[in-house]
Amino acid sequence: MASNAASADRPRGPFANPWIQLIAGVFCMAAIANYQYGWTYFVPAMQDANGWSNTNIAWAFTLFVTLEVWLVPIEGPLVDKFGPKFFVLIGGIVAGLGWFVNAHAPSIQWLWVGNSVTGIGAGMVYGTCIGNAVKWFGARRGLAAGLTSMGFGAGAALTVAPILAMIKTNGYSHTFIFFATVQTIIIVIASLFLVQPPKTLAAAPKPTRLLQGTHDYTPAEVIVSPVFWVMFVMFVMVGSGGLVAVAQLATLAKDFYIDQFPVTLLIWTQAALAWTGQLNNIVNGATRPILGALSDRIGRENTMFFAFLLEGIGIFALWQFGKTPVAFVLLSGLVFFAWGEIYSIFPSTARDHFGQKFATTNYGMLYMAKWVASFGVPVAAMITGATHSWQLVLMIAAAMNIVAAILSIIVLKPLRIWDVKRSQATAAR
Repeated sequence: MASNAASADRPRGPFANPWIQLIAGVFCMAAIANYQYGWTYFVPAMQDANGWSNTNIAWAFTLFVTLEVWLVPIEGPLVDKFGPKFFVLIGGIVAGLGWFVNAHAPSIQWLWVGNSVTGIGAGMVYGTCIGNAVKWFGARRGLAAGLTSMGFGAGAALTVAPILAMIKTNGYSHTFIFFATVQTIIIVIASLFLVQPPKTLAAAPKPTRLLQGTHDYTPAEVIVSPVFWVMFVMFVMVGSGGLVAVAQLATLAKDFYIDQFPVTLLIWTQAALAWTGQLNNIVNGATRPILGALSDRIGRENTMFFAFLLEGIGIFALWQFGKTPVAFVLLSGLVFFAWGEIYSIFPSTARDHFGQKFATTNYGMLYMAKWVASFGVPVAAMITGATHSWQLVLMIAAAMNIVAAILSIIVLKPLRIWDVKRSQATAAR
């Protein structure tokens, strides 16, 4: 019966295939990746050219995340109703326009405006593509969300060296314009392949350790759910440390006096910062489908515990042993590997628990935790400015990850079990 209902409302057409939708989403996500992960390479150049402080530039990044996240819950109901194509196409254009503003910003205030515009467009693309992925796949939605967000995590890997080289030879303004143009074209083309996902999915065998809700929560029900707020707090705790690393990676390497130090891995030699950026983007992308697929098999909370604990240990080790170039490259890669999976496991967990019907909107509300976490970037800049050290920032980030790992097992998991049983009992009555 469930299978017949699912097939009845399944979209038709040459592109109405889960894997085509997944591939299109990956291309879109890869094309917006630099708006977040490429940002750090522009920071030193903007400081040198304009005399802007690191703290003021950090606020531009926070504004980007704020606008990227805040509008997703508002856009979610429209995406759920009208489909993903329009929002991704317009979002790609808007994001590119923001970098055009950055390229010609005459003051720090205009940089804030430009990055805010970019955030609006990037959020339209990101929220839509993630929601589309978890709606097209059933028992493998952890893998689907992981592959889609992999584009966002690893999409910037190939452009690290070109961005650094172009900034050095042509300046940061030209680099902003060039990459904004290329990225916009890719998104516009990929968006044409996106179609409205089915409203329901055929019943799929449930892995024994994968807890599934039985009720389609409305956004109003989600916002008062204790499960939502536990996940929100954990998202903030884990997300903040990773965002600080994303936004301040070049500054951190420069403060450790290793950013231009040549590093040889395998047979390739390049500057430590270039190696770090490339490796971090690769592992940050790879971890999303790897740990997303693992969570499909062993459970979301079990995977969270492993990943969050690993990130906490990695951040602590980065401070203790990351003062040499090779150690900095490898340990920062470990941190990004353990951090990137939040963008596959949290949307999958939200879909598992809160249902299919309002999946884009519900995850959009949870995704706002990234906005709260983004305030860690300017706060970290202020702390390092006051203490002239990264020690306190890194120790706080490590502690928050370890606490989040513990919460996943002793709070989130039993709370979800209780909530699903309560929902089943209500439905039975």
